Amino acid sequence: QVQLVESGGGLVQPGGSLRLSCTASGSIFMLNAMGWYRQAPGKQRELVAAITADGSTNYAESLKGRFTISRDNANNTVYLQMNSLKPEDTAVYYCNANLRPFRTLSRFYDYWGQGTQVTVSS
Repeated sequence: QVQLVESGGGLVQPGGSLRLSCTASGSIFMLNAMGWYRQAPGKQRELVAAITADGSTNYAESLKGRFTISRDNANNTVYLQMNSLKPEDTAVYYCNANLRPFRTLSRFYDYWGQGTQVTVSS
């Protein structure tokens, strides 16, 4: 069993910052890419940022310069530093991990966290 536990969401004023964390635990033989997605009310879930095991990153074009993704491979943790937050950043943020749970399984699977609410409002 694999668990992704997110933390760090909350209410912040426009222009403020938040740092999200997500730790993967359980049966993990090999951890590939990790990332963050978000879903605002009435909208589809969208990619925010992703990072591979060797540190290559990919961002939603509109978020470059404000959001930074990083990871701690030793602790299977991914972070999302969010600066200059805007009301339109309000959404539930989900952590994603692509991993191989067992050595005997050659496939990689996607796992999701339960989501953490980020609300940007004055």
